[in-house]
Amino acid sequence: MKIPLEEITKITKELESKTAEELLKWALENFSPKIALASSFQCEDSVLIDMLYKINHKNFRIFTLDTGRLNEETYEIMERIREKYGVPIESQFPDREAVEKLEKEKGLYSFRQSIENRLECCNIRKVVPLNRILSQLDSWITGLRRVQAVTRANTPKVELDEPRKGIVKFNPLIDWSNEQVWDYIKKNKVPYNKLYDLGYTSIGCSPCTRAIKAGEDLRAGRWWWENPDQKECGLHIHIKK
Repeated sequence: MKIPLEEITKITKELESKTAEELLKWALENFSPKIALASSFQCEDSVLIDMLYKINHKNFRIFTLDTGRLNEETYEIMERIREKYGVPIESQFPDREAVEKLEKEKGLYSFRQSIENRLECCNIRKVVPLNRILSQLDSWITGLRRVQAVTRANTPKVELDEPRKGIVKFNPLIDWSNEQVWDYIKKNKVPYNKLYDLGYTSIGCSPCTRAIKAGEDLRAGRWWWENPDQKECGLHIHIKK
């Protein structure tokens, strides 16, 4: 990286005032080629991909965690993004032996039995593959937003990824509202996951995600059998057990 980690910590307040586009441009200028967008192909990721394309055309990286249990609509938007922007998508898969062992010993739905079991599944299918690719990078970009969940309310735009030493994490849309995201998508004719048209507001693995009901919060459809302060998989923060 062009800027030492200790310098990053000194300018986080300055970076907090940048717009999403300004922050993305700054991140690319200072961390390319060892920077990539982590995309689960939710609406925020579609916005970031469109911004990155306009800033640096095809010279940016996208990776996704293919857990093996994604919705068909998620694969469809992956392909639409690839075709529209002409950028490769680097799929990261879980370890085959770990998945086989989990399903053999605990079945296909062990994650609904306890928070420990759910975190075990998330760790195998998501956290380990993420750590594998991040070990090759100096920084990563996410689509996190503060209004998504109580667990994300105090997340800054730029942070040192504490669980992963030496990695800088950029959250350009962290202060965006739901309306801002969808206004950008409509104005710029950005492709988006069609599950949103079916009432989904947060999209992950198929058996762990549902459409929300009237009056529910944005993350209510994720792991709906758990408490709100537990609704993270370990990619971004440590979860209370």
